[in-house]
Amino acid sequence: MTKLSVNINKIATLRNARGGNIPDVLRAAIDCQAFGAEGITVHPRPDERHIRYQDVRDIRPGITTEFNIEGYPSESFLDLVIEVKPHQVTFVPDPPGVLTSNNGWNTVENVDFLKKIIGRMHDHGIRTSIFVNAEPVMIEGAARTGTDRIELYTEPYAANYYKDREEAVKPFAEASQIARQFGLGLNAGHDLNLDNLRYFKDQMTDLLEVSIGHALIADALYFGLQNTIKMYLRELYSY
Repeated sequence: MTKLSVNINKIATLRNARGGNIPDVLRAAIDCQAFGAEGITVHPRPDERHIRYQDVRDIRPGITTEFNIEGYPSESFLDLVIEVKPHQVTFVPDPPGVLTSNNGWNTVENVDFLKKIIGRMHDHGIRTSIFVNAEPVMIEGAARTGTDRIELYTEPYAANYYKDREEAVKPFAEASQIARQFGLGLNAGHDLNLDNLRYFKDQMTDLLEVSIGHALIADALYFGLQNTIKMYLRELYSY
């Protein structure tokens, strides 16, 4: 069964646009769980333009499902992860200032660096995942880092879904098989939505988790948060 982890960054973006505490990010995290989400994802960035480091600290005690923290492995980020001890940390190669994550790790060039930080997380009992493109060489490189899982960067699939979904999903389906061969757990995320999620999931081998934020929160403006989460779960469970 593929778990749905809701990324709540966009809720924090809305709060930060006005100041104060509306909408309440902590309440949103707790509500997402109550509405059926099987995980909560946050991605704090150095400028704290959405999720703040203090949000991560405040949210952690209220998470009864799975807590996943994404981010670039700066020293301050690593210290935060060790302090908070999420169930999973997902390392993303986005430097400060980028609008959104837009590429996976070059696991060949960064293998030593990734080994080091992954080992550090394992010393604290934290499961690791690294953000990668659906490229065999990068998945093989990920296996050499000692990571527990990879998260496939799915924007190329989403961008080409309406043109030719069979061609769009093919490298991802192959990547899922390669990940299995190397004993890597498989996550996925970026631009997955109500239109393309079910087809993607059905083509994957052993897809453990999808992390969805922007599309889900946008849909919630029309359908309501509780109903939207149920809609995404229906796509994953195909009922």
